[in-house]
Amino acid sequence: MKKSYRRFASILAGGLLYCAAMAQAAQVSGTVTDKTTGKPAVGDTVAMLDVQAGMGEVAHATTDARGHYSMNEPGPGPYLIRVTHQGAGYFIAAPQGPAPGDIPVYDVAAKVSGVRIEADVMEAETDNGQLRVDERYFVHNTSSPPVTQWSHRSFEIQLPAGAAITDTGAQRPNGLPTSVKLDPDGPKGHYSFDFPIQPDDGDKDTLFQISYTVPYSGQFAFKTQESLPADNVAVLLPKSMTLTSGSGANFTPVQADPGIQTFLLKNVAADRALAFTVAGTGSIPREAQNTAPASPQGDNGQPGSAATPGGGIGTPIDTPDPLSKYKWWILGGLALLLATAAGFLLRKPAVAGMPAAGAPGAVALPPWPGSSPSATVGAKNNALLNALKEELFALESEKLSDTITANDYAEVKAALETVLKRALKRSS
Repeated sequence: MKKSYRRFASILAGGLLYCAAMAQAAQVSGTVTDKTTGKPAVGDTVAMLDVQAGMGEVAHATTDARGHYSMNEPGPGPYLIRVTHQGAGYFIAAPQGPAPGDIPVYDVAAKVSGVRIEADVMEAETDNGQLRVDERYFVHNTSSPPVTQWSHRSFEIQLPAGAAITDTGAQRPNGLPTSVKLDPDGPKGHYSFDFPIQPDDGDKDTLFQISYTVPYSGQFAFKTQESLPADNVAVLLPKSMTLTSGSGANFTPVQADPGIQTFLLKNVAADRALAFTVAGTGSIPREAQNTAPASPQGDNGQPGSAATPGGGIGTPIDTPDPLSKYKWWILGGLALLLATAAGFLLRKPAVAGMPAAGAPGAVALPPWPGSSPSATVGAKNNALLNALKEELFALESEKLSDTITANDYAEVKAALETVLKRALKRSS
């Protein structure tokens, strides 16, 4: 009996060690396809990056004649897979389980036909003798065949004299926001983003955002221009401030939330000089953030449906959909991932001692972006894990580019790792 038990224990231990070894060497494989040509991407470098180890490369491969690659994960991860095609990097989170790690890439050009600004939305308010401006550009790339626009001057902007930059960021059509450096370019006040403008992913486009301040003594005159054709240029102000149109900028006021003014200029040609003056003092009311719709974002953190009347800014009358759908999200800022992830993790079926959804004392949490009531728990966990992996990648990118302080890096990484561990525990 003892011999049988020992033999069973030995077999069990060996099996566990074998499973552990297999888990440590999980294989990731997939196909890299050049969406510009519709053919396999041959000879591209593929790397596996360890998110929790400073984005260090832990494995690499080269695509074969079929665009296929294969690598082994050295541990439980999380990892990102990066393929470099014509100098531009394309990323996915390393797939969980047997799912293929297929990666689409695009050919690269410095200038691409079909790139335009769908909306340039500027939010301005006063703060202790300064005018604080948050500006976000939603940039479409509808090139056909699809080509990535990328160079050291992928996207150019012009800032007013005396502007002090406080924050910059960008977001791929299928990614999450990440901090990026803004490079001075040419005359004073001209800057460029060295960030790829990938072809649209469905209705998802590329986002560029910048925050800055200028000295303010009661009014400020803006003189600027767009580097690309723009469908919509909008300025959001508190009700207590005014906007006066200048040369080349006949802004039209549109009806919006009672606490916010919206001024809209449509169909702006590239390099057209725009001038306008803002005056007065005031702050954008932040309560709009707390009354946004339940599903403000689409998949991968992209803007989704607009706020409804009475909930946030609402849909302005005679305002094009591309503008209205962004407005609540602009006010909400980019720091929504952790709150959404925490809400997703905490949204569990009712158990004994806990109030059911809709019961007194229950907390109504928003659904995971892009999810539906019929979505499985496993699918939601995978969505969360992928989102957290991408956010960890974004954080490491900020560290490498020196756009985040050591204290902020440590604090944010600890929070992300806590949520990630909980998500991994739930999925196991």
